[in-house]
Amino acid sequence: FADEDALTYVDISGECPRPKGNPARNDVLRKAEKQFAEYFAGKREEFDLPLSFEGTEFQKKVLKALQRIPFGQTRTYGQIAKSLKSPAASRAVGTACGRNPLSIVIPCHRVVGSNGSLTGFGGGLAMKEWLLKHEGLSL
Repeated sequence: FADEDALTYVDISGECPRPKGNPARNDVLRKAEKQFAEYFAGKREEFDLPLSFEGTEFQKKVLKALQRIPFGQTRTYGQIAKSLKSPAASRAVGTACGRNPLSIVIPCHRVVGSNGSLTGFGGGLAMKEWLLKHEGLSL
């Protein structure tokens, strides 16, 4: 989903109601569609899209930190919390990840548990595992 200026939501659950008829397309959605196709074809490692998301200041900081996790790498919730100078905020990082409206573009799938385990993901753990393997990680 997008407004005229930015991508606002990515549905990875498959549960979002689909509009009837021919959905309106704008430049942001066309660019997003192209970049998703490139990502899934293995030809893109990061997204270059205008984004719009809401949340608390801490949640916005978490989402910006997630954007800095390189393709094919992971970080733990604790590492993200420490990078934000809030080392005791691992659970708050998890909450922010769970509220990420722009999954894949803002790569919350690259965040794992402290022992490297796969933990919650809006699209399900099987999709999280697939995305990480797609990015070259062996799990």
